[in-house]
Amino acid sequence: MQVLVVYESMYGNTRHVAEAIARGMEERASVTLVTATDAREQDVSAYDLVVVGGPTHVHGMSRPSTRHSAVEAATQPGSDLELEPDAESDGVREFLAHLRPTTGVAAAFDTRLDASPVLTGRASKTIGKKLRKLGLTLIAEPESFLVDKQTVLEPREAERASQWGRALVGGQ
Repeated sequence: MQVLVVYESMYGNTRHVAEAIARGMEERASVTLVTATDAREQDVSAYDLVVVGGPTHVHGMSRPSTRHSAVEAATQPGSDLELEPDAESDGVREFLAHLRPTTGVAAAFDTRLDASPVLTGRASKTIGKKLRKLGLTLIAEPESFLVDKQTVLEPREAERASQWGRALVGGQ
């Protein structure tokens, strides 16, 4: 099984989740893990499964203005936030807009604050809708992985992401 995992990450949490998802799949699949910026070079129709995820910004998927705000937050004096190298590059929104309609199967995930989705929003729901609109069939409900108010991945979320990845490719 060939799997493409595409992610966007500002401070590293979504990257850590994407890496954990990929690790969970490795027993049963050959996994290509790429940032949304680099994913444009991939032919998604060549994969048996496409998994796409990003951070939740302002109740949904990031956009250039929210990525810029994330960069500004990280560069404030006293900030402990560390930016990913391509934090201000194109994200999942732009990757999905670039894709041509296709068929196949997919899954969507996000990272978001550990609070009610009514308050935080869920980028994964919008990612899932966009994947379906492109002609892909979701094989799982969109999934959220949680960060705390200091934007640190909650304990056990990486393991949960690994288990989710394993389940996506038919593992236990």
